[in-house]
Amino acid sequence: MNKTYYVCKYTPIELLEAFGGECQNLNEMPQGFDHADQIAHPNICGFGKALLEAVMSGKVKELVLVNCCDTIRSVYDILEDSGKLDFLYMIDVLHCDAECSRERTAVQLKGLAKAYGEYKGTRFDEEKFRQAFKKPERIVKPHISVLGARMGNELFDMVQKSMPYPVENDTCVNNRSVGEAEPPKDLEFDELMAWYAKELLGQIPCMRMMDHSGRKRLYNDPGLKGIIYHTVKFCDFYSFEYAQIKQNVTVPLLKIESDYTVQSSGQLLTRLEAFAESMNMEQLEGKELKMGKGYFAGIDSGSTSTDVVILDKDQNIVTGIILPTGAGAAIGADRALEEALKDAGLQREDIDAMVTTGYGRTAISDGDKSITEITCHARGAHFLNPEVRTVIDIGGQDSKVIRLDENGAVANFVMNDKCAAGTGRFLEMMARTMEMSLDDMGKAGLSYKEDITISSMCTVFAESEVVSLIAQNKATDDIVHGLNKAVASKTAALAKRVGGEERYMMTGGVSKNQGLVKTLEEKLGTTLVISDKAQLCGALGAALFAKDMVIE
Repeated sequence: MNKTYYVCKYTPIELLEAFGGECQNLNEMPQGFDHADQIAHPNICGFGKALLEAVMSGKVKELVLVNCCDTIRSVYDILEDSGKLDFLYMIDVLHCDAECSRERTAVQLKGLAKAYGEYKGTRFDEEKFRQAFKKPERIVKPHISVLGARMGNELFDMVQKSMPYPVENDTCVNNRSVGEAEPPKDLEFDELMAWYAKELLGQIPCMRMMDHSGRKRLYNDPGLKGIIYHTVKFCDFYSFEYAQIKQNVTVPLLKIESDYTVQSSGQLLTRLEAFAESMNMEQLEGKELKMGKGYFAGIDSGSTSTDVVILDKDQNIVTGIILPTGAGAAIGADRALEEALKDAGLQREDIDAMVTTGYGRTAISDGDKSITEITCHARGAHFLNPEVRTVIDIGGQDSKVIRLDENGAVANFVMNDKCAAGTGRFLEMMARTMEMSLDDMGKAGLSYKEDITISSMCTVFAESEVVSLIAQNKATDDIVHGLNKAVASKTAALAKRVGGEERYMMTGGVSKNQGLVKTLEEKLGTTLVISDKAQLCGALGAALFAKDMVIE
């Protein structure tokens, strides 16, 4: 028997089950949108595309929709024309809980009952209807809540595995509260549908409803330890609530966005793990190993370079090594560690504890613990300068701004990791286009005459602009300054989003780019702290965490 899939909490699941239907929330994230991209507008939201993908691939044969937004209405039109479904129905639910809306919904329920009963060849079973009402269960102990737009099952599983507390899924379709009251007895069908319409519309409102003030109960829960706010690319409904929550909660808050593919969920793992670490610092600093020779190593496996720092028991830096990562994170880490040990005159067995960090941290099996680069950069920056409150790290594949508290712990952070825009890779490709070394590029932007603006931050389009500027015989210094200004503007915007405050430190390899540093200082209106150990900041933080693992 086919399952009847639904996508909205206002779907009358209990009514469908009364006709013998087996209902399931359609919430899987596909690998990509091969089918959807052929039949839908490119700017339709990721969930809409995932819905089309599920149907067009043949997985779904019965689907009940609610006209919650333009995307769902568009999806309905496309699916109706496709002929791929055995049963397709869309319920027209108004955006309020007024009497007229209840009456309208009751009419819609009776229309669905007639169509679904004819399709199934069954009659309404009042006993099955009553049995379908199940009281919602919520986590009452300390927990983390996922709020906002629907989150795919695969991403939610990743959240659950990453967090130090149980996770409640309070996204739009999952905070369904029908079932808190049982259906009254001895009512005619029309009267029962009128009661049911009131129950459906009386739930915790979604953001499409005109009055959504009732949602406050989701983030005023006394058991909340943190909130992850999720949005879907091209979905506007849940872009506005985040600002209100940010102003009204005191618990840690992380905002993430997905395009509803499995690949996008993988990109979010570092953010989720860093958020979890910020709420569970005691575990990171727990004593687990006994002191031996008194040396501790940190390996920062980045997309461009792999950095290793070795500390002694007095937290002196014994050695710091920076080598190209190469083709594989594990191989690059082994090579860099071997070079660091050689430089320090040590053997691998002399290292009491080792912590890995960076994008390739999980590929390195030799470490005692893996910690995100967010947390490690914060720890390293605080060690280098305890006055620093904001860390800017422009890495090879992402850019991040981290705000610290007075103890060097992560208070907030933002990342730009969806494309190469504004990263070290962006600068590297632009240098290659201009046939310059990165060192030469770092100096070229210091003196310029014409204030050129690079309008696109997309690496491909920016490269086209640079080629065009070269063809116009624009001065190299002027073009480089335009590139620096573009990266600085994007980075300054990240700093504003995170609530950046004095003092600022810049870490990572891009801190050597003098022209970019100068331009960024102009954008921020402050002087950046640049340590001679800036490139080793992540590895240094990892080594400090390694030392924390050891009982002296």
